[in-house]
Amino acid sequence: MQHLAIYDMDKTITAAPTWTRFLVHAARMRAPWRLSLMPAVGVAGLGYLLKLVDRSGLKQVSQRLLLGRALTAAELEAVAERFADAELDKGVLHGARTRIESDRAAGYRLVMATASHGYYAAAIAQRLGFDDVVATTARRDGQGRILSLIEGDNCYGPVKLRMIESWMQGAGVSRRDVHVRAYSDHVSDAPLLEWADEPFAVNAHGPLRKLADARGWPQLDWR
Repeated sequence: MQHLAIYDMDKTITAAPTWTRFLVHAARMRAPWRLSLMPAVGVAGLGYLLKLVDRSGLKQVSQRLLLGRALTAAELEAVAERFADAELDKGVLHGARTRIESDRAAGYRLVMATASHGYYAAAIAQRLGFDDVVATTARRDGQGRILSLIEGDNCYGPVKLRMIESWMQGAGVSRRDVHVRAYSDHVSDAPLLEWADEPFAVNAHGPLRKLADARGWPQLDWR
C-alpha cells in the first residue's frame, strides 16, 4: 500500500496567499514601473467579485499587467527562485513544516496541489522536500516563452481533484492501492477532502469549518 500526503499551498502551508505577492515581487525585480498598473489589477479583481471575469481570467489579466505578455523560462525561473527563498524565510508556517516532515518520515509521498502557477509553486515545493507538484500550468509560445495565459484549466475546486487523478494515472498510482491524506484551508477543496481517506481542515475559514464539523473531519491550526 502506497501513501500520499496531498497539501494545498496558499494559507495551508503559507501564512498568506502568494499570487499577488509573487507578481509584485516579479515586477519589482524586472520592471518596477509596472507597479503603477496595480490599480488596473484592482479593477480586474473587482470584476471577479462582480462575476464579470472568472478566476482564470483574473489570473491571466494580472500576470499580463505585472509581468508582461511573455517571459523566457530562464527569466521566470530567476524571479521564482528569489520569491521562493523569501517565502521559505518568512512565509511558510512552522506547523506546516512540522507536519510535512512528519509525513515524510512516515513514508508518505508528498504532493503539493495548488491553484498557484507551477512555475513558482514548484520552487517552494522543492525547498520543502515535496516529491511532486500538481498546479496551474502556463501556456508557452513557439519559442518556449511562458505566456500570461493558462494552459488548460485553473487547478481549483473540482478541477484540482481531476488534475490529481490525471497525475496519478500518469505516475502509475492506482487509487485502489494508495492511502491518501489531504490538507486544505478552503471549502473549494471539498471534493479533494471528500475523496481522501484522511481529510484535514487546516487553518480553515468559516465555510470549511462548518463542513468539517458536519463531516467529522479533524481540524488543525498551523498559524
